[in-house]
Amino acid sequence: MPKKVLIMGAAGRDFHNFNCVYRNSRSHEVVAFTATQIPDIAGRKYPAVLAGKYYPKGIPIKAEDDLEMLIKKYDVDEVAFSYSDVTYEYVMHQAARVQQMGADFVLLGPKQTMIKSKKPVIAICAVRTGCGKSQTTRRVCEILRGQGLKVAAIRHPMPYGDLAKQACQRFAKLADLKKHKCTIEEVEEYEPHIMAGNIVYAGVDYGMILKEAEKEADVIVWDGGNNDTSFYQADLYITVADPHRAGHELRYYPGETNLRLADVVVINKVVTAPPEGIIEVRMNIRESNPKATIIEAASPVTVDDPSVIEGKRVLVVEDGPTLTHGEMLYGAGVVAAQSHGAAELIDPRPWAKRSIAATFKKYPHIGTLLPAMGYGEGQVADLQATINAVDCDAVVIGTPIDLRRIVKIKKPSTRVRYNLQEIGSPDLAQILDGFGKKGKKK
Repeated sequence: MPKKVLIMGAAGRDFHNFNCVYRNSRSHEVVAFTATQIPDIAGRKYPAVLAGKYYPKGIPIKAEDDLEMLIKKYDVDEVAFSYSDVTYEYVMHQAARVQQMGADFVLLGPKQTMIKSKKPVIAICAVRTGCGKSQTTRRVCEILRGQGLKVAAIRHPMPYGDLAKQACQRFAKLADLKKHKCTIEEVEEYEPHIMAGNIVYAGVDYGMILKEAEKEADVIVWDGGNNDTSFYQADLYITVADPHRAGHELRYYPGETNLRLADVVVINKVVTAPPEGIIEVRMNIRESNPKATIIEAASPVTVDDPSVIEGKRVLVVEDGPTLTHGEMLYGAGVVAAQSHGAAELIDPRPWAKRSIAATFKKYPHIGTLLPAMGYGEGQVADLQATINAVDCDAVVIGTPIDLRRIVKIKKPSTRVRYNLQEIGSPDLAQILDGFGKKGKKK
């Protein structure tokens, strides 16, 4: 009899693990996925068209809160933990819940879940959400394009809509964002690539996605999500660390795996981080991965119109995942507000609407910032209503995109921008010199 398997996930890594390990396995039967982190995922199905011949009815997606009940109901033998950016303590609490019910608790590794490409692959991953993967990925793509190479960036999955329609998505122009009905979180990742001239692929089936990307690219660049490991075998593995959260590189799953897999570790934000944080991160890299090349970098902040901030009572809107499960207490928006003389940062919580209020309740550490949550039309509407209800003089937009294209902000506002800037030597250009021709790390 096949082992009955339940996959714990968050609409991303879980589907990839299923596709790689369980979809065509006669020795396993996946009875359900559980979902957490992402709103409104539970209650749906992984569709039959993606699940394969052994699952003609698809696979149900249930709430993680029902884990014990589901293990008992389906007589589960094995539970595969398949999401990221959680503490080791959290992972082991889930293991205890599973083992209490008699099932095995499994963490699938790179050998089974990293797909081999016909083209050279550079993977950009991180030790935590919000370290600066996106600007690092854009910088890598810029360097490769400067070498005359065709680059395809493949982004970590964010399939929050119709999973069957999202199996393989290609983004080359802004109109594609509307075509694929992207959420704010997706737009934040895809739009900067498009504006920089990069082709982006994303979706659900990363075997299918890779085959499509290989048709038009000389080099594949994996643009990771959270602190998840790469879905592809990498010829060059770059991991980004954040000295503002020194020590987290050794305490969060699977960020430490990325640290140990890295050929290159980028210590980002060194201009704004405390010196002791930079020293601690560097020491942890040297102890965990002494062969890795270390690059120091900054993400300098610029503001479109500083006069909107100076002397004003401002509401700061930051990247959602960075504040929520990324646990950052501030981002680029706060740095900009403080450096340009804001009179006060206004706490949005008294005016938070519906799903935004629920986000603050779930993540009480956020404080006087507004996370740009937008996993669906309802949440986007709540975000817009919250911004416009807050008693402030102006709005500082610290998200990776111009939020005003998605929500109507009735107050004066200005956008904050940031890109990766390496400091000293070695830098990424030196690491990537001749990469496309050699197809391997330098």
